[in-house]
Amino acid sequence: MSVKYICRHCRSKVDEWQNHSQVDENKLGFHFLTEEERDEMISYDMNGDITVNVTCDYCRQALEANPELSLVPSPLQ
Repeated sequence: MSVKYICRHCRSKVDEWQNHSQVDENKLGFHFLTEEERDEMISYDMNGDITVNVTCDYCRQALEANPELSLVPSPLQ
């Protein structure tokens, strides 16, 4: 099982943990998310791999400097 963190805006890989058979969602902090946030941010594939959609530092800085970009569906691709 792997856990992949992908930027939701530019789709770049932020981080990846591979071969973690004992991944505990509480240790990852998923239990702090609401059900709606979990549905929006986390996806599971058939192999049990987890993909978490986050915002990378570059996109975060771009969105902070240009808040109007948040109105566009895919502003930083």
